[in-house]
Amino acid sequence: MESLSRASITNPGTLSPTSSSASYFLFPRRFRRSNGFSSFSGNLRRIVSRGRVRAEIEKPNAREIDFSDPEWRIKYQKDFERRFNIPHITDVFPDAKPIPSTFCLRMRTPVSEDFAGGYPSDEEWHGYINNNDRVLLKTINFASPNSAGAVCIDPDCTWVEQWVHRAGPREKIYFKPEEVKAAIVTCGGLCPGLNDVIRQVVITLEIYGVKSIVGIPFGYRGFSNSDLSEMPLSRKVVQNIHLSGGSLLGVSRGGPSVSDIVDRMQEKGINMIFVLGGNGTHAGANAIHEECRKRKLKVAVVGVPKTIDNDILLMDKTFGFDTAVEEAQRAINSAYIEAHSAYHGVGIVKLMGRHSGFIAMHASLASGQIDICLIPEVPFQLHGPHGVLTHLKYLIETKGSAVVCVAEGAGQNLLQKTNATDASGNMVLGDIGVHIQQETKKYFREIGVHADVKYIDPTYMIRACRANASDGILCAVLGQNAVHGAFAGYSGITVGICNTHYVYFPIPEVIAYPRPVDPNSRMWHRCLTSTGQPDFI
Repeated sequence: MESLSRASITNPGTLSPTSSSASYFLFPRRFRRSNGFSSFSGNLRRIVSRGRVRAEIEKPNAREIDFSDPEWRIKYQKDFERRFNIPHITDVFPDAKPIPSTFCLRMRTPVSEDFAGGYPSDEEWHGYINNNDRVLLKTINFASPNSAGAVCIDPDCTWVEQWVHRAGPREKIYFKPEEVKAAIVTCGGLCPGLNDVIRQVVITLEIYGVKSIVGIPFGYRGFSNSDLSEMPLSRKVVQNIHLSGGSLLGVSRGGPSVSDIVDRMQEKGINMIFVLGGNGTHAGANAIHEECRKRKLKVAVVGVPKTIDNDILLMDKTFGFDTAVEEAQRAINSAYIEAHSAYHGVGIVKLMGRHSGFIAMHASLASGQIDICLIPEVPFQLHGPHGVLTHLKYLIETKGSAVVCVAEGAGQNLLQKTNATDASGNMVLGDIGVHIQQETKKYFREIGVHADVKYIDPTYMIRACRANASDGILCAVLGQNAVHGAFAGYSGITVGICNTHYVYFPIPEVIAYPRPVDPNSRMWHRCLTSTGQPDFI
């Protein structure tokens, strides 16, 4: 299957710590820094120095920028604007004529065929977004590259404004509602909030006046499997689906080729598609967008980032994350009660986080019951004088019990590689939770100390939950803004929240690699302050 399994889009990256003071290698904002300089996650090699984790760059291909050039900031901003310019229907159809928007909250009745010749507009309503509205991508002016969590462009951390497109309804639209056939597809694994997004997409489409709305069953697979029929959707169908977890449409990984998907879209007359999924799904959406442009099809492809791990670049958070952190509290509290009630009790909780430890970090900080938090971004050793097991022994001796929270992608270097991949092309991970459980039992048995070890993996219980109130609001706004973006004529975009404001990003800028936790960030430092754990190196 081509392009749908992985995000393989590459662009230049960020600062190289080995460059001279006169010139540095400049890469896009998506590459995060660690310990003073930006780092490319895909080629990041972690090493240990003076008891701390630091990062080195294995230099990718880069454009060298001379920071002695007095106009380098202007050039950087122009390059940033070019990269974050969002694709529009008029790029392919320059003669496309906009029409007044059919979305107006003063007109509650959906548009009917009576308006086919001329659409109603309300010049008095000031609820539209100007196409030139922008949102600031970064809000902290770091004074030094040594500041915690600093993201710098040059060695002096010069402030450079970076603006992205504000999301919302436009006064002019590029699709006539009666000519739209909209499709919704949910891909990947389950995540709290999928039904909430589906519901809001359908409701907003109907307010614009769209009559033909369908759901594609079981992800991209629904485009190729003749046994799967598209599901007609309407407000009546989706009215209460947000009260349940899962996805009304079903989910799956993998699917047919991009060419086959676009063929099916043409056959079905689909000219607006909303894709809910993570990095791999968004890579597929971008490939569909490019194929439609290549064929000169007037189709809007809009993504809604769905990853419970919260690992999409540039965004404050993704839907399902808040619910996951909240539901994880139940597992952590259960582990704490088990450990605290037992003689030399040890509770181990494994949470989601294939590449990024956001859930484990936030859940640990929220609970206040975690003694050790282990995430993929921070290496650790189980054995040895500075290992996790030695610290567990100390906790048992001083506190009488201990609770460990570990992200599923942590410590994979301690496990035998499976070399297997799932349908999305992701490597099948070893079970670090079970490994720590077994090694903990073995360690305490060998040193002759009794330990009562309990292990909890709440993964599938969390994934199947309905969204909490916070995620419900996020899903509602993301779903609405996805429809606004499509009607405004944008395609190859995804919608997200950035510095508390909703924005549109070009898909390639957010799927280069999973967003990691910065081990030098204030949030990770807060987590360490809460747990009191040392470095396990």
